[in-house]
Amino acid sequence: MIRSDLYPIFGLAVLMAVTRFHHFAFLPDASLAVFFLAGLFWTSPWILALFLAEAGLIDYLAVTYGGVNSWCITPAYAFLIPTYGVLWLGGRLSRGYSLDEALGIASVFAVLLGSALIAFGLSNISFYVLSGYFAELELKSYTIRVLPYLVPYLAAPLIYTASVLAARWAGKHWKFHLLKAS
Repeated sequence: MIRSDLYPIFGLAVLMAVTRFHHFAFLPDASLAVFFLAGLFWTSPWILALFLAEAGLIDYLAVTYGGVNSWCITPAYAFLIPTYGVLWLGGRLSRGYSLDEALGIASVFAVLLGSALIAFGLSNISFYVLSGYFAELELKSYTIRVLPYLVPYLAAPLIYTASVLAARWAGKHWKFHLLKAS
């Protein structure tokens, strides 16, 4: 039996597993949002380590047993640690903003957007430099190739985070009304 205070962590872990392993191919990967939300809701760096381990395990299983191509598993893969760390730190920085006020929520999303932009840069530059696939390709050409991925890269964590925060608000609001009606 899972302790009720662990339900949100378990929920985020399931969300990442389902979307990262592509059980449901129509859903984008929620990993970026999971790391941001982990930083927003929990202060322990062990939560970061837990989700990093989960991401690595999912990728290992996907490549080893799930038939997923290993093209992205290069020396650049190690840079997912600082990439996800940036999102987790963004979540940590957002802890001071109120999730019950419009200005606070807007600030959280501004930090998420900035964190995701930095993460996009980190992951793509490290892949360009360390993957070994682009020795003959100029950085400018590589940048032009990856720019079309920027909007989906930013949209997924924004949508998932908005959904989780909306569900959190609805749960608090609904619970308040239930208590008030009693």
